Amino acid sequence: MAEAAAETEYVDHPLLVEGFIENRRYQTELAATAREGHTLVCLPTGLGKTTVSLLVTAHRLYETGGKALFLAPTKPLVQQHADFYREALDVADEEIVVFTGEVRPDDRAELWEGASVVIATPQVVENDLVGNRISLSDVTHLTFDECHRASGDYAYVYIAERYHADAERPLVTGMSASPGGDREEIAAVCENLGIDQVEVMTEDDADVGEYTHDTDVQWERIDLPEPIVEIRDALNEVITDRLESLKELGVTNTTQPDVSQKDLNRMRGELQRMMDGGDSDAYTGMSVHAEVMKLRRAVELVETQSVEALRRYFERQRNAARSSGASKASQRMVSEPEVREAMRRAESFDDLHPKFRRTRVLLAQTLGIGGGERVIVFTESRDTAEALTEFLSASFDTRRFVGQGDKEGSDGMTQTQQQETLDDFRAGEFEVLVSTSVAEEGLDVPEVDLVLFFEPVPTAIRSIQRKGRTGRQAEGEVVVLLANDTRDEAFFWISRRREQEMEDELRKLKGVADELTDELDDGQSGLEEFEGEATGSAEGGSDGGDGGGDPDPATASTSAAAAANGQPGLTDFQPVEDDGTEEADGDDADDAEGDTTDEAETTAGDAGEDEDEDGPDDGVVAAAGTDATDTEIVIDQRELESTIARDLSTREGITTRLETLAVGDYVLSDRVAVERKSVADFLDTLVGGDRSMFEQVRDTARAYARPVVIIEGEDLYGERNVHPNAVRGALSSLAIDFDASVLRTEDEADTADLLEVIARREQEENDREVSAHGEKGAKTLAEQQEYVVSSIADIGPVTSRALLEHFDTVEAVMCAREEDLLEVSGVGQVTAERIREVVGSDYPE
Repeated sequence: MAEAAAETEYVDHPLLVEGFIENRRYQTELAATAREGHTLVCLPTGLGKTTVSLLVTAHRLYETGGKALFLAPTKPLVQQHADFYREALDVADEEIVVFTGEVRPDDRAELWEGASVVIATPQVVENDLVGNRISLSDVTHLTFDECHRASGDYAYVYIAERYHADAERPLVTGMSASPGGDREEIAAVCENLGIDQVEVMTEDDADVGEYTHDTDVQWERIDLPEPIVEIRDALNEVITDRLESLKELGVTNTTQPDVSQKDLNRMRGELQRMMDGGDSDAYTGMSVHAEVMKLRRAVELVETQSVEALRRYFERQRNAARSSGASKASQRMVSEPEVREAMRRAESFDDLHPKFRRTRVLLAQTLGIGGGERVIVFTESRDTAEALTEFLSASFDTRRFVGQGDKEGSDGMTQTQQQETLDDFRAGEFEVLVSTSVAEEGLDVPEVDLVLFFEPVPTAIRSIQRKGRTGRQAEGEVVVLLANDTRDEAFFWISRRREQEMEDELRKLKGVADELTDELDDGQSGLEEFEGEATGSAEGGSDGGDGGGDPDPATASTSAAAAANGQPGLTDFQPVEDDGTEEADGDDADDAEGDTTDEAETTAGDAGEDEDEDGPDDGVVAAAGTDATDTEIVIDQRELESTIARDLSTREGITTRLETLAVGDYVLSDRVAVERKSVADFLDTLVGGDRSMFEQVRDTARAYARPVVIIEGEDLYGERNVHPNAVRGALSSLAIDFDASVLRTEDEADTADLLEVIARREQEENDREVSAHGEKGAKTLAEQQEYVVSSIADIGPVTSRALLEHFDTVEAVMCAREEDLLEVSGVGQVTAERIREVVGSDYPE
């Protein structure tokens, strides 16, 4: 052993701890390429992609200065990478900082300034960029771990866009063992991250093969016992019946209970089109479709997981059906006789799913007869993970590993608990780790002797990553349990095909990496090509004049574009002189500032395991500053769920600030605050009895002289089965009762455009400042009286005012007889009876 240690070579670098990083040729070659340009590094799981990034980071910090940013999708991964960097980099530990949702936003801003390396979840960095808390200008190396996630609205895409726009000396490294299912997906990831070269190494490479061993994959087929088959068949009969209903609507031709998810998605799309066309039957069809989805989940659990998981699922469905606002799909499902019979059978089933016993046998063979030390069991269901942990603990030292969010009636694990569990597993404190998907991606789980899939995984990326937990230092084994004649079979073939496709694609990708690099390089525009676009100064654009131009490029662009069309520009609509007499009700001091607090942090659960985002706090307000040259938009942090904040934050001449606003979603000046509602949310207010929208607008109107309500989306009068006069009545109430301007936009992009125009007019043309001073003012006596009366039977502000005007006092309203109530305009029989029931009934014990 001493001789072997003496032969080991280590990487020598001024910023690396001496004798820590083993000198593996494939890693140093990949790092040498990655430090020369924006690079996608594809390397099999467990072979040190993080080390490649570390080598590039050390080089950039030493040669270029600045700071490095390392992004990973989950909190456990962030902590793991931080531990590794602190061990490997010869910099002070306090200069390597962790950003997750558990770190207060104000603390993050301070930590950012003094850090050399920041390791973070992407959602937190996205929020800090939108809120203008941090700048990427001096980041000289940005790593995207598990970069195959860079698609759609995932935070990686936005951060990459900001990085290439803001950084003075950008360098991107993307890392993944499985970057995509085909060449198009891989190319899309590269384009989204601004990557222009691809480096691929597989286990076929001699330099890599030296560090890998064969992994034997076995598929174990299992027959279901008759009681489980009977439960499944009872549920399938109901699915067939519901599909018959959908067939009558013309959205499907099949009634087979094993209908594919692709076909179900197609049915939903067809139902949505029918709803958009005003077909009222489609609403019933959508409810039936939802019931089919619930039933299919029940079948999947009993077939492939456990009867215990099914029992827990049924219990949640029963509770959901009893709750207020329960969906008809839930209520109909739990009341269906065949489903109730399946529930009864599940409750009386006192045996185990055969996969449980087979799991125990395989673990005994590996840990007992085979002399192994560690095993990982992966399962899709948290319920099954808990049941398996309890079952296996009778024979083995077993612990579970699940995500942080509480879901499906199951407690999650905190970040500390996750870290302690992994540390104990690495240290050999227990033998068996039963995990959901949270341990799939990149976690430095130690070499194991067996990876057992409790069920096949239909996704190639996940399958490859799970298998990567074995076969690193010695020959490993993978066993996949497959229940015959179940959905496991379909997933088996899907997984096998997709995994083979990905492996083939990676080999092809390696062969055409240079080709793809050229393609990416040719297909991307340099940032300099976009310079001047906003001012219309690009070649072939509008008249450049004498080059002086408007000092604000966005305003110049808007005005120039409008002038070219023969239409008035933004600056052509001059504001009416403000004589200063119109102030917000209850706002005695224009310069009063609200109190400041920090946002609370929330954590998402299992499905996207442990992704962080800044969550809402209670009604407090923080004042915001701005650069003198920029137009500022203050955004409530709860609006981060939309793309509007990200869109605005990338616009030239716009500065965004995230605050916890007590009133409004956006503040555009000291007198303009905006409440944004989607068409669906707006209509929900009308049909659901929730009057919070009117309360929100009323609070905004108290604090700001010019409250604005933006209703976003198309088909306001046709999206839901709401009478047009009800919609018109609500719009009228907003304008007349609450003195709010009601504006319509088509989508989030249109809303962002409108917000920018209003903010520029207010701050640039009207020379007004932003003041996030709005607070929920105390209700007047009249408003409190209206509130008390309107809450009795969800009758709303208009009817409550009519009742008070008729009876004079709240007491008189409460004491009024039913026949007297009916004399009031707007009060019908149902409302009168409900008022008397609420006021006159005994309080239930």
